[in-house]
Amino acid sequence: MGSRVLSLRVDGELLERLGQHAAKRGMSVQDYVVRTLIREDFDERLSSSVDATEQLHGWGPAPGPS
Repeated sequence: MGSRVLSLRVDGELLERLGQHAAKRGMSVQDYVVRTLIREDFDERLSSSVDATEQLHGWGPAPGPS
């Protein structure tokens, strides 16, 4: 998998907070943001899989209208 560039414009306060969170973990802001995005993506995919499994087995609510 290759890498691409994503440029973001963020508020100064947000960038400072991101830097503080990254520093606590010994990471760069870039690495911290990327890991956060990966974690959020994983959490979303896991949640979708759990919902689909519950519906398949009749354990959860039926899907609502789209």
